[in-house]
Amino acid sequence: MTVKSDREIIQAFEIPESKELAFSQLVRKYQERLYWHCRRLLINHEDADDALQNTFMKVWSNLEKFRADSSLYTWLFRIATNESLTILRSNKKHLKDSSNKGEYDSNLADMLESDPYFDGDEAQKKLQKAIQSLPEKQRLVFNMKYYEEMKYKDMAEVLNTSEGALKASYHHAVKKIESFVKAD
Repeated sequence: MTVKSDREIIQAFEIPESKELAFSQLVRKYQERLYWHCRRLLINHEDADDALQNTFMKVWSNLEKFRADSSLYTWLFRIATNESLTILRSNKKHLKDSSNKGEYDSNLADMLESDPYFDGDEAQKKLQKAIQSLPEKQRLVFNMKYYEEMKYKDMAEVLNTSEGALKASYHHAVKKIESFVKAD
């Protein structure tokens, strides 16, 4: 099966007879990238899977309404980002309601040590711990720029903010990561 362009997938999705096939092509084309985007934000494999599943359920429900004001890629990343942030905030709220107030972000980095799906070396673990120590917005921007090599213009669409603010967030994130890595 040949990989179809985003436009071809959207057009095929609009035809009832090819809707399911078009959707499965969209999933195959983007699932790995979206999974790793969610995973870098959530750390936990199960949470990333949940975010990805929620993302594709929303895509299935709303693809017919997609107006192509942005690229399909940035639209999908916006949905995946929002789903990941919803899970992050929900997890934080559950911990906040318990006796572990405010420890969720620091626990994310510790999850790397016990995660059977993480096979990184010590340098990768150190980088991930540094990333997890960042405030949420800086962590998002750093992951999108560093791992996804996303352009600031696309990030601005995904996060609904200015390119200047994103550049500043990325700069601050890099400085904090450098300090974190040098401190050990």
